[in-house]
Amino acid sequence: MSINISDEILEKIQMPEEELLQEIAMLLLQKEKLTLGQASHFAQMSQIQFQRLLALRQIPLHYDIAELREDVKSLEANGWR
Repeated sequence: MSINISDEILEKIQMPEEELLQEIAMLLLQKEKLTLGQASHFAQMSQIQFQRLLALRQIPLHYDIAELREDVKSLEANGWR
């Protein structure tokens, strides 16, 4: 699924597209709808960059074993060993 957000909306909220993606990713992470790996991918950031952003916003991580396993699978699927 693709979501198109008009330039008019981005201008109205005075937020660049990449910042809006980060905001949505953080919201979905806080609501436990996305894992850390999924949220950082959605935000188009590395996990380390995304974690730094979360730390700046004082947003705690809810990271459990199931999420770790999912992130390991994702890394392996992308050629990391």
